[in-house]
Amino acid sequence: MDIDKKVWEVLCSEEDIKKRTKELGEQLSKDYANKKLFVVSLLKGSFIFTADLVRELTIPVKVNFMTSSSYGHGTETSGKVEIQVDVEGDLTEYDVLVVDDITDSGLTMKYVMEHLAKKNAKSIKSCVLLDKPERRKVELVPDYVGFTIPDKFVVGYGLNFGDYYRNIPYVFVVTDKDR
Repeated sequence: MDIDKKVWEVLCSEEDIKKRTKELGEQLSKDYANKKLFVVSLLKGSFIFTADLVRELTIPVKVNFMTSSSYGHGTETSGKVEIQVDVEGDLTEYDVLVVDDITDSGLTMKYVMEHLAKKNAKSIKSCVLLDKPERRKVELVPDYVGFTIPDKFVVGYGLNFGDYYRNIPYVFVVTDKDR
């Protein structure tokens, strides 16, 4: 698919994302007040959302990164999750918040949360910019959600197509209509 020859329909505007990220930051700051928060950002897709989100926090926070994959360069999950780079450090004293760009099948988030649970965190919760519950293949409801979206392939604000378009400041749907 040549994405540049398709119509981009904005699903979540830059302004809406900023507003919702601020609201999530306020909620997380309340919920994790007087706790030791350790944010685990799932690369590559969540790096923009995580950066914006942690800047909205008013509490101390430790940030680290994991790289996992279940997509490769396709638009459908392979169904097999692999951890390519694990989180560094001891989680024993921390309440962990796993941040991702999107939860659709739920396979990656469930796998990562189960993996991190073995590292003895006090608690583990999830925060996603986008939730696509129609695609869920496992029982999982993200704890914090930016936007619930329909079952459409989305790109932008960290989400990629063939490793491109992560830098677009909004989330868009690619349609089959010609320009």
